[in-house]
Amino acid sequence: MTDKQPRTGPIERQMSRRSMLAGAAASAAVPVAATTVGAPPATAAPGNGRGNPNRGQTRRITMYAEEISGGMIGYGLAPGEATVPGPILEMWEGDTLEIELVNNTDRQLSIHPHGVDYSVDSDGSPLNASFNEPGERRTYVWRTHSPYKAEGGRWMPGSAGYWHYHDHAMGTPHGTEGIRKGLYGALIVRRKGDITPDRQFTVVFNDMTINNRIAPDAPLYKARLGERVEFIAIGHGNTFHTFHMHAHRWVDNRTGMLEGPNDPSPAIDNKDLNPGDSFGFQVIAGEGVGAGAWMYHCHVQFHSDQGMAGIFLVLNEDGSVPDGAQAALDRYRDGG
Repeated sequence: MTDKQPRTGPIERQMSRRSMLAGAAASAAVPVAATTVGAPPATAAPGNGRGNPNRGQTRRITMYAEEISGGMIGYGLAPGEATVPGPILEMWEGDTLEIELVNNTDRQLSIHPHGVDYSVDSDGSPLNASFNEPGERRTYVWRTHSPYKAEGGRWMPGSAGYWHYHDHAMGTPHGTEGIRKGLYGALIVRRKGDITPDRQFTVVFNDMTINNRIAPDAPLYKARLGERVEFIAIGHGNTFHTFHMHAHRWVDNRTGMLEGPNDPSPAIDNKDLNPGDSFGFQVIAGEGVGAGAWMYHCHVQFHSDQGMAGIFLVLNEDGSVPDGAQAALDRYRDGG
């Protein structure tokens, strides 16, 4: 999407993420039309390891921090394409990602990741003098690793997970103003064998907003019946939230999917989403419930009453709007 105030476009304009991944070049950042709010992902095929399971591909991308309308500031993969949230960044365990961040604003800012490995020079915080002055270009290096056996026989976790990135320098040494204005996005680290989705959506509860918007202008996500859809949920700001999705469930583990028939991980449809938290999951759109307009929202009651609610629209397999869905959308837009 290139709209600086991202809106959902017709489902026919969106391409299958799975088909795009199949042709992705391992050394490039591949834009994929998979999100309807925020920018498309930057992703690549899994690293080959070259005999070392902890060594994959090194990729280089350029990101731009820019002001956009509505008083927001976002990250983008090209000049003039900044969005809130920023692009989904994807890595496979063992990959290294080198991000050249271009600060096209008149404010100090940075990019700080969760869940990956980095040196103090790539910390993205004023504490370590790791940030961009206005107009400055700076490279941040993020590394990942697979699980490994440490001394004493203990296994250490790998980097795989649903993480996120954000500013850590605007307004305060913690980036409070930058986050409030929209400098944040999703970061996914996958493990070999993980299933990739058809579509992806980033949902950020930022104080009392969703992606810096509230109903009836909160993000409207679309998928066709039967498509595999990935949601990345992120919390920011100063307020406790929970994330609830109507009619769809996921498993409370790393991937949101069962590892087998005896996996004891519980199935859930509501989870705490506190500031700094992130999790993700995949669902099959409309599985067991059918096409329709399905709500997602914060389940803290006065939060949803004040506009922290949006719609996941599951279209028919042919992309048409199912019976009753337009009426539900009209009621949502009228405050119902």
